[in-house]
Amino acid sequence: MKKDGILNPDLNRAIARLGHMDTFVVADCGLPIPQHVEVIDLALVFGIPRFTQVLDAVLKEVVIEGVTLAHEVNGTVAQTWVEDRVGNCAGTIEYVSHEDLKRQVEQASFVIRTGETTPYANVIFHCGVPF
Repeated sequence: MKKDGILNPDLNRAIARLGHMDTFVVADCGLPIPQHVEVIDLALVFGIPRFTQVLDAVLKEVVIEGVTLAHEVNGTVAQTWVEDRVGNCAGTIEYVSHEDLKRQVEQASFVIRTGETTPYANVIFHCGVPF
C-alpha cells in the first residue's frame, strides 16, 4: 500500500504517464468531456470531492509550467482557488473563452472530474519538468 499521496490507481497511472508540455484538466462535474479523452471520475455527489481538494492533492504530484482558464472565471471564487495555488508552483495563467477552453480539452491527456458545482471551476494544466 502507498504510504502517502494520491490513492486512486487510475489517477496515479495517468499522472505517472505525463511528460513535459502534456496537458490535463481538473473540472467541475458539468464540463462536457469528449468521448476520446480519458476521464478519471472522482465525483461522488454534488460538491464531493471539492475542486480545491483535488487541486491540492494533484499539485503535490506534478510540475506545472502554466494553466489555462476561461475568461468567464474572472472575478469568481474559482479564479481565486486556481490563482492562489498556481502561484505556489510557478507558471503563467492564460485566459481564453469558455468555448476555446472546451476545444482545448479535446487535446488533454485526461480530465479529472470532481463533484464541484461552482461555475467555471475548470482548469487546464500544462506540465513542466522538475529540472
